[in-house]
Amino acid sequence: MSSTATPEKRRTALDALHRSLGATMTDFAGWDMPLRYGSERDEHLAVRTRAGLFDLSHMGEITVTGPQAAQLLNYALVGNIASVGLGRARYTMICRADGGILDDLIVYRLADTEAAFSNYMVVANASNAQVVLDALVERSEGFDAVVRDDRDAYALLAVQGPESPGILKSLTDADLDGLKYYAGLPGTVAGVPALIARTGYTGEDGFELFVKPEHAVELWQALTKAGEGVGLVPCGLSCRDTLRLEAGMPLYGHELSTELTPFDAGLGRVVKFEKDGDFVGRGALEAAAERAASQPPRVLVGIVAEGRRVPRAGYPVVADGQVIGEVTSGAPSPTLGKPIAMAYVDAAHSAPGTTGVGVDIRGSHEPYEVVALPFYKREK
Repeated sequence: MSSTATPEKRRTALDALHRSLGATMTDFAGWDMPLRYGSERDEHLAVRTRAGLFDLSHMGEITVTGPQAAQLLNYALVGNIASVGLGRARYTMICRADGGILDDLIVYRLADTEAAFSNYMVVANASNAQVVLDALVERSEGFDAVVRDDRDAYALLAVQGPESPGILKSLTDADLDGLKYYAGLPGTVAGVPALIARTGYTGEDGFELFVKPEHAVELWQALTKAGEGVGLVPCGLSCRDTLRLEAGMPLYGHELSTELTPFDAGLGRVVKFEKDGDFVGRGALEAAAERAASQPPRVLVGIVAEGRRVPRAGYPVVADGQVIGEVTSGAPSPTLGKPIAMAYVDAAHSAPGTTGVGVDIRGSHEPYEVVALPFYKREK
């Protein structure tokens, strides 16, 4: 009798610390990650009103260096990476030749280590890190550039919420006031060398700290201590999901997939046709842009429940007895106090304020109203 061994789950450098805090752990993309420490609603509201501390070490870091690093990334990705300034970051995507989305990414242009070198860090979703790495290696052929798997070189901590700038300022002399949204700078936080970034996935202000794994516990403890007086709490993946849903941010495998192009997802703005040279998927994406302009396919919208039942991914969206779309992400919204969802619906039903739309929840058509995304926007 043969038995198939289940692959060992990967653990972050903070694994023992999460367990000591009583975290409920879950398998996420092959990683053992904290889902919640206590109440996910309390964790969510802490990020909205005070601050939350996340372990995001499952994200996939890939370094691209060399004289033609920018040209390689311009060819491999849909964005114009060559135009990213030093110390800045850009949200972009990597697509297949047919235009389908392989992953959405953040690319940082880091300080050049040598005069002839450009140095970029591509951050992929945990579930797609290997796919992105393989695609970049394959697409690097013929370019004077090196693609390196740096997933084991970093732990990633994030502090999110209105109190996060004050917490971090107490631990670093880096110029946080000068650190713009979608930028990163090298600095020292609580004595730990870090790349300090400001991108966020919660709808709040906040910072991501890329550090060596051996410094992760020390940094987590320093951040926890610095945040004690302002209500910082440890946060798991569950509240990260409800926070990003309220902020209208897409999640790969839900709003984004290989079945969709960036134009289908309402994110055509990330595709830069005006950049120099060819790029993978250009032809298919030009056709997708034309289709979206003349006869839009289904449109990604927000829907808010009139009742209490929560829609989940895959549930049909209906109107006049017909299926007009599908829910991609749904959850109770702690901020709005009602169930919310993102869904792809036929263009005819996509205008904010549209009523008469329902979600088929186990045979019962629950009423919803179509709203503009995001559901929540912080006051600046």
